[in-house]
Amino acid sequence: MRAAKRSAKIDAFPQPLYSCRKSFIMYSPQLLDHFEHPRNAGDLPAPTASAQLENPVCGDVLRLTLTLKDGYITEARFRAKGCVASIACGSLLTELVTNRTLDYAKKLSSEDLTAGLGGLNPESNHAAALAIDTLRAAIANVKRSNDTR
Repeated sequence: MRAAKRSAKIDAFPQPLYSCRKSFIMYSPQLLDHFEHPRNAGDLPAPTASAQLENPVCGDVLRLTLTLKDGYITEARFRAKGCVASIACGSLLTELVTNRTLDYAKKLSSEDLTAGLGGLNPESNHAAALAIDTLRAAIANVKRSNDTR
């Protein structure tokens, strides 16, 4: 009889207030590949342009260094301190701009990065925006350095 009462009590436990499934974040295979095996990580020894930006909300930091020649980005490297998506976005960004024209790089959008990574969770969209903003700041630094010559 006691055993029956115990099982009744166990069955009467309330449902959890949250679901583990809702808090589980899924990343695409492309995003995980760029996070686990980042491309072009580090700094260039003598960059033509560079920029470093920080997201004031989450604290992610992205540094981008570029080498340009004849209107082409010949090399790109990044350093990131932040979430999985920020590191993946920095990695993909360097792949997308290397050996491309400045005009091509200027037209890249956060949606291009998101698509290239197989999608981002809404909570991670800030990472793609930070990468594009850092690219635009680096390109602006190229223009400033050319104006001073």
